[in-house]
Amino acid sequence: MNTSVANTARMLWAALRMLLVLTVVTGIAYPLLVTGIGQLAFHDKADGSMVKVDGKEIGSRLIGQSWNIKGTDKPDPKWFQGRPSNSGYDPLATGSSQLGASDPTLVKNVKTAKKQVAEFNGVSEAEVPKDAVTGSASAIDPDISPQYAKIQVKRVAEANGLTVAQGEKLVKDHTRGRTLGFLDQPRVNVLELNVALKELAEN
Repeated sequence: MNTSVANTARMLWAALRMLLVLTVVTGIAYPLLVTGIGQLAFHDKADGSMVKVDGKEIGSRLIGQSWNIKGTDKPDPKWFQGRPSNSGYDPLATGSSQLGASDPTLVKNVKTAKKQVAEFNGVSEAEVPKDAVTGSASAIDPDISPQYAKIQVKRVAEANGLTVAQGEKLVKDHTRGRTLGFLDQPRVNVLELNVALKELAEN
């Protein structure tokens, strides 16, 4: 009996030591190591890829945001607009509308949005690209297609006292190609584009 109790005690003590060791290694040492490597090698990305203007953080280049007229739900003509957001660009409530491509509600919403985008930018509905009227799976996509950026150039240039040529160059300079030449699609980061727009308009 005593031998059985002693063996059980030894097994429990060994299990407890293993638990403590694994807790320290996987719960403390490993996270600290990975965080340290991230901060040293990828400081900007590890901190959320934040964009700063005059030393103040104004957003992350990884998360889309609203460019509406302050205090309203109307898009501000001074800024390039991002993709529609089902969550209101809330990073804590991401997700698409979950409506299928043939859903009557989605079809109606897209038609309405296409008309609004065309009128807002002074272009024909045929020129409005898909990403201008449909949200992404996350609802906080920070990028738009070069096509969507281009149809906004005239409106943005006029609202900021710039020439169309200046606006077109701005879009061209901020268009990123495919990753490794074949992954993803060409895209324009809306936050970075609008930061550059503000600097250009103020100079």
